[in-house]
Amino acid sequence: MGDNAPVTGDHYFSPQPGTADVRSEIEFTVAGRDYPLTAAAGVFSAGRLDPGTAVLLRKADLPAPTDPGPFLDLGCGYGPITCVLADQAPAATVYAVDVNARARELTLLNAGRIGVADRVRVADPDRVPSELTFTQLWSNPPIRVGKAELHALLARWLPRLAPGGVGWLVIARYLGGDSVQQWLREQGWQVDRHASQKGYRVLRVTHHAD
Repeated sequence: MGDNAPVTGDHYFSPQPGTADVRSEIEFTVAGRDYPLTAAAGVFSAGRLDPGTAVLLRKADLPAPTDPGPFLDLGCGYGPITCVLADQAPAATVYAVDVNARARELTLLNAGRIGVADRVRVADPDRVPSELTFTQLWSNPPIRVGKAELHALLARWLPRLAPGGVGWLVIARYLGGDSVQQWLREQGWQVDRHASQKGYRVLRVTHHAD
């Protein structure tokens, strides 16, 4: 979720956006499928598909149709990653997590538009079942919350990867993509720079092999 807007008291990671709920239509294509979604003010990248998210969906390995999940979309925004994952893997359940209540509402709306709402679980971060682990974690993380907050976010959720699971992260190089990669390695994760495009790093994160 790394855009160029300054962090303010009412930003896309505000639990209850104070801006008017002005909605807009966004359409993009992934793997030959068009995804028409609804976005709104007060939610990350409301005017277009974020370039980092576009790179992530283009360059990371999308799940196989038979992958049972569950998957985690961390910081789901209005739901572009959630909708693609649920559509590409019709056997999987996708947990869409965001602190922003408007984002969660839009993700559920968009999952319905795509026809995958029965397999999408939209949740506040504190309401995800603690025992649940994920075969895949996808995120365009909110870099502008600050380094300490970003590290805490990743330290909280990456351990929820199941054994053999994979995390896919996209981070702008100029916003610290390389330093995040190094920090994750220092925390004991296996991190590979899977792709680079348009100034973004796509990182593949897995448990270290014993």
